[in-house]
Amino acid sequence: MSTDKHTDDVARGMATAAAAEPHAHERHPSDERPMPIFGGTEAAGYRTQWDAIQTGFVDEPRRAVEEADALVALVIKRLSAVFADERGALEHQWGRGDEISTEDLRVALRKYRSFFERLLSL
Repeated sequence: MSTDKHTDDVARGMATAAAAEPHAHERHPSDERPMPIFGGTEAAGYRTQWDAIQTGFVDEPRRAVEEADALVALVIKRLSAVFADERGALEHQWGRGDEISTEDLRVALRKYRSFFERLLSL
């Protein structure tokens, strides 16, 4: 299945916008509320692209399904990258060696709990 140039352009734009938005590991540790998986700009971009795909179904149903498949694959890939980045940041935070304080470990566990809840809420 192939994606058209528009799909690739939108994907690059959303990835650039997402890089500029804060990630969950950058939040204050006392903020226990789960953060959305994707920032507002990135999520809006995916929704806009989905709307265009759905609208295009009337004229080109096969192409619309191919584009839907590509968009879902893109979102899954991005989702995987977001969680891998967050896990890496958490692991780096507590894996600094024997000199880490109990308070640092408590904060790390709270972040893991928030991360875990986000995973289960999918």
